Amino acid sequence: MSLFKAASTVSLFTLVSRVTGLIRDLLMASVFGVSVMTDAFYVAFRIPNLFRRVLGEGAFSQAFVPVLAACKAQQGEAGARQLIDRVATLLVWTLVLLCVAGVVAAPLMVWAMASGLKPQGYNAAVIMTRWMFPYIGFMSLVALAGGILNTWRKFAVPAASPVLLNVALIGSIILGAPWFERHGIEPIYAQCVGVMVGGALQLGLQLPALLSLGLLPRIGASAAALRQAWADPGTRKVLGLMLPALLGVSVAQISLLINTQIASYLATGSVSWITYADRLMEFPTALLGVALGVVLMPELAEARGSQDELRYSATLDWGLRLVVLLSVPCAVALLVFSQPLVAVLFHYGEFRELDVQRTTAALANYGVGLLGIVAIKVLAPGFYASHDMRTPMRIAVVVLVFTQVLNYFLVPLLQHAALTLSIGIGALVNALWLLLVLVRRGSYRPAPGWPMFALQVLVACALLAVFLLWAAQSVNWIGLKSHYFQRIGYLALVLCASAAIYFAALRIFGLKLRQLLRR
Repeated sequence: MSLFKAASTVSLFTLVSRVTGLIRDLLMASVFGVSVMTDAFYVAFRIPNLFRRVLGEGAFSQAFVPVLAACKAQQGEAGARQLIDRVATLLVWTLVLLCVAGVVAAPLMVWAMASGLKPQGYNAAVIMTRWMFPYIGFMSLVALAGGILNTWRKFAVPAASPVLLNVALIGSIILGAPWFERHGIEPIYAQCVGVMVGGALQLGLQLPALLSLGLLPRIGASAAALRQAWADPGTRKVLGLMLPALLGVSVAQISLLINTQIASYLATGSVSWITYADRLMEFPTALLGVALGVVLMPELAEARGSQDELRYSATLDWGLRLVVLLSVPCAVALLVFSQPLVAVLFHYGEFRELDVQRTTAALANYGVGLLGIVAIKVLAPGFYASHDMRTPMRIAVVVLVFTQVLNYFLVPLLQHAALTLSIGIGALVNALWLLLVLVRRGSYRPAPGWPMFALQVLVACALLAVFLLWAAQSVNWIGLKSHYFQRIGYLALVLCASAAIYFAALRIFGLKLRQLLRR
């Protein structure tokens, strides 16, 4: 499978995941609105998600996939299967202990995440954290399975599994919330059940795919199996790489934790407004950055393992050109067309006009740094493929400090919207720094044609911006709240016209898109 087809497959399933996630969030906004209880749920859900991103999809995947790819290339599938069994054994027993500790320490974690919550919200967040913390166990095992399948170039199943979480949460809103309410239980607690069911479904989807490849891990339950797994050189290599990766990934999550803590002291609803902005920002981030990162990691690791420097550099160059081609117009849309997007997608039921305005402010500021947020997903694997976890970690630490300095000055002026602006600016600094290091080392040598390519994209985006500004002002997007289908139809027409204008402009100015995609 070519890189573009593989990335397209991941992007397609990611799109389905984000669309179902959007339906989930639309239902959440309409049924639950923005309140102390929604703030409590989002705080509680961020806690296991934080651990998932640090331990599961973060440090573990970044360390495990390059080592597994190298082991497969050097020792064959038999050696890779042995590594999988031993890594899985250590991971499972570590997760058991972590889940127990998380349930016990829920009050402390909620306080650390959002001590500014009102007593009602704090107590609810503690209860919901205890219900949902075992989700980290499911998702870490999903990350293990996904790393194995991606190494074997089986991208579809790992990319499709997040859809099941959204389906479970939609079901918990439609079916679970009314049932809870009838029985005198706060309806939003039904979402905790949906999270756990979704985690179990995601893991269940991976198992048949692993079984069909003969790669289903065998978990050792004895002390001897644990000692053997701990002593394995491959396992030690994964653990050694995880430590700096853990620090690097933790920096991003510490930034999220600090921002959530700050938001909890601002106006009620601030956590929810930022969360809804996050959901929309994740569309381009996941469709472009995550998809490319997933596909490029094994390719870059294989190129490094075979010492093919030209292939390594060309792969990075191809990924970065796609990032610029697709993320810059998305950034333009977030900057000038945020209010229509938020209004059409969330302005229903209990989601008020004030909520639209506050969410719009947070979303537009994400547009400032979208290029950096997406580019990091491509540039960081360039280091991980070389087993260099320390450089991205050190850069991330400096950027974290820089981001919080920005928060200190911007939050008094912009309130919750300052938090997304500082993240965006920090991401641009982070991405530029990673790029400069790769170029300085000679690992990445930009292919010819970048100046003309950048000019073509910028001119096309300027035309796109003019059209979107006109569209944003020509329709009363908030006033059409009761005209659901008319407003949705207008948005669909604008988005289709935007794509046509952008890609037509690129073609007129000489960009050979098909040639770029085939590269």
